[in-house]
Amino acid sequence: MYIIVILGNFTILFILKGERSLHEPVYYFLCMLAITDLVLSTSTMPKMLAIFWFNSNKIVFSACLTQLYFVHCFSAIKSGIFVAMAVDRYMAICHPLRHSTILTNRMVAKIGLAMVLCGSMLALPYPFLARRWSYCRTSIIPHMHCEHMYVVKLACADIRISSYYGLFVVFCVICLDVFFIVMSYTQILRAIFSLPTKDTRLKTFGT
Repeated sequence: MYIIVILGNFTILFILKGERSLHEPVYYFLCMLAITDLVLSTSTMPKMLAIFWFNSNKIVFSACLTQLYFVHCFSAIKSGIFVAMAVDRYMAICHPLRHSTILTNRMVAKIGLAMVLCGSMLALPYPFLARRWSYCRTSIIPHMHCEHMYVVKLACADIRISSYYGLFVVFCVICLDVFFIVMSYTQILRAIFSLPTKDTRLKTFGT
């Protein structure tokens, strides 16, 4: 499965780079999604495979915190990319004449940079919060990777700050992103069903 992830995403990147007709915003976002998938899978899969194949079930605390950061950072970035793709489709269908003037390459680059900065900043407190606690319980994490709450639950301290911040990030990333995606596709479906003929509805739905 890991080889399929690596080959599949590199194939997408290779095709998008070589085919000039695909140099459009929606495919740039697809390219960002492929890179995010590569980073996320590489953050977790090699260690998981080492556990299964070589029974290498130990991880240095600093490496655990690094993995924790990358997983949460790129999960937030991935969620943001889904929002950007939904907004891109909304612009393409609901405002087709303004799509190319608003979603320029420069704007797509700014959106990508904003998502990277947002994901990086949201995930940054996780390792610092986890490092500040003292750990005196079991050091076994009941998860395939170093997930924030699974790590801090091992601490012998009041971890409410970590819990509250984790809930805040979940609300910001998942709830808000899902809200914007649902709103975008609701507007898209309204625009499609308001079209006069069945052929145009099917064509637009395909877009």
